[in-house]
Amino acid sequence: MDAIQLLKADHKEMRALLAELESTTSRGIKKRRQLVTEIEAKLKAHTTIEEELFYPAFRQAGKQSDDDKMYFEALEEHRAAGDLVLPDLVGTDPSSEKFSGRAKVLKELVEHHADEEEKEMFPRARKLLSRDELARLGEQLEARKEALLANA
Repeated sequence: MDAIQLLKADHKEMRALLAELESTTSRGIKKRRQLVTEIEAKLKAHTTIEEELFYPAFRQAGKQSDDDKMYFEALEEHRAAGDLVLPDLVGTDPSSEKFSGRAKVLKELVEHHADEEEKEMFPRARKLLSRDELARLGEQLEARKEALLANA
């Protein structure tokens, strides 16, 4: 699986988990906790492999100022979701209305970010990186992701 296929598969899985979380009610405390734990581990693993491996490869191959702009915007979106909204959600009582609001905000942030990557960054990466490079990068992403999830 090449790097872009792997990242898109992660996006699809994350969208499904966030949709499931959004559909829960304040009475589903156990389910909400389980989903938040899974989302937290998978989101952290995904953003880590992008920041450590995919984004640097994209940036190094990039030749235009728009490529740099995409790179820095993606990092900021990770920061907003992973450093601000996700920790708030993790620390929120799952039976509260605040929980529902924070879950919705996280879902919207992640969906916006994934959509931008899939519509802008990934097509550009396919032009900048060869099939072999994307395949090698995919192997590296997968190995790193497995290691991160094993330690989560």
